[in-house]
Amino acid sequence: MKKQKFISTLIIILLLVLVAYWFEENNPPVTPPSTDDSEIVQLEFPADRYPETAEHIQEAIESGESAVCTISREDAEENRKESLSGVPTKKGYDRDEWPMAMCAEGGSGADIEYITPSDNRGAGSWVGNQLEDYADGTRVEFMFK
Repeated sequence: MKKQKFISTLIIILLLVLVAYWFEENNPPVTPPSTDDSEIVQLEFPADRYPETAEHIQEAIESGESAVCTISREDAEENRKESLSGVPTKKGYDRDEWPMAMCAEGGSGADIEYITPSDNRGAGSWVGNQLEDYADGTRVEFMFK
């Protein structure tokens, strides 16, 4: 009985992984990398897939945080250190920051929210994949349906 339950669970996990892979591969592409420094790339964030992170970003923007992220990967570690300084960890949660640490707008004063790890890390991975071909200095506006 335990072996049958284990096999069923394993099959479900494999199916979930395959579905997640399919969705990742079949997302609509983002606007091509910009050559004009004044252009802002619009990125439609999948709020249905990462609802906690989407809600946090939208609330932070409504509270005055920037909707635009200027990619600055080299500053990410320092920005994360500054934004999370004084915000204690909480068991079972990640500390989500907006603007993100990889944004020039991030760092000290960023809005921090406790988010479940799967939502936060899934969203971070998704954003990283969408923006990997964009150079530092690219300005990205996060959009929501």
